Amino acid sequence: MIPGGGQPNMQQLLQQAQKMQQDLQRAQEELAQTEVDGQAGGGLVRATVTGAGELRALKIDPKAVDPEDTETLADLIVAAVHAANENASQLQAQKLGPLTQGLGGGTGLPGLPF
Repeated sequence: MIPGGGQPNMQQLLQQAQKMQQDLQRAQEELAQTEVDGQAGGGLVRATVTGAGELRALKIDPKAVDPEDTETLADLIVAAVHAANENASQLQAQKLGPLTQGLGGGTGLPGLPF
């Protein structure tokens, strides 16, 4: 309902929706290019992911490599990737949150909770 009982301007609503869609697409493209890092083991393992959650790089300090204990290295890798994905989720919320508030829908990026 429009205050005062008037009809909504459909042309204006359509233009606003198109602008919002363009802004959202631009933000998603920016997220896909932005990289964030996560680390584990005091920086022995570092993972780099895009703001869209794509794993781009994994760096392992030679000190973390013990042939007798590959289980710990695997745990550090998982923890670093998880930390990087958490940072990507925060970036997504920061960039897309204001654009998607009130839409009741997702961002169009797979795996996102909002």
